[in-house]
Amino acid sequence: MTDNASESKSPSRRTVLQGATATGVTAIVGVTATSCAPTTHYTPGAVPTAPVSLGKPSDVPVGGGKIYADQKVVVTQPTQGEYRAFTAVCTHHGCLVTKVKSGTIQCPCHGAKFDIKDGSVTHGPAKDPLPELKITINGESMTAEPK
Repeated sequence: MTDNASESKSPSRRTVLQGATATGVTAIVGVTATSCAPTTHYTPGAVPTAPVSLGKPSDVPVGGGKIYADQKVVVTQPTQGEYRAFTAVCTHHGCLVTKVKSGTIQCPCHGAKFDIKDGSVTHGPAKDPLPELKITINGESMTAEPK
């Protein structure tokens, strides 16, 4: 008796390689499609839910701003005595902004920029403005909280 019956049941090398190739292509297409899908990793929970203490108003330069990373807040002073507060979490993918320069709040992850006056997007890829917070100045102390 021959073993032809058992040999015909096992897949050929070509069948195994074709299956492996199809699986690999499916995995690559799936990862690529997922990474291109329009999505936002920003979550509203990134905005402080209660008042947070910040530094002194004098620490915030006129025409610029200061980032309070631990509190996830950025405070700007577009003109002398005008203070604005925003969440320091980029609305594109949830990265923490790291710089206030040339009238903009800048995110290092994908280059998004926001206006220091109102948090609006001045340079994508972010599409939504930074949520504004209520800022309270009491002498030499500042607090920020949700509006």
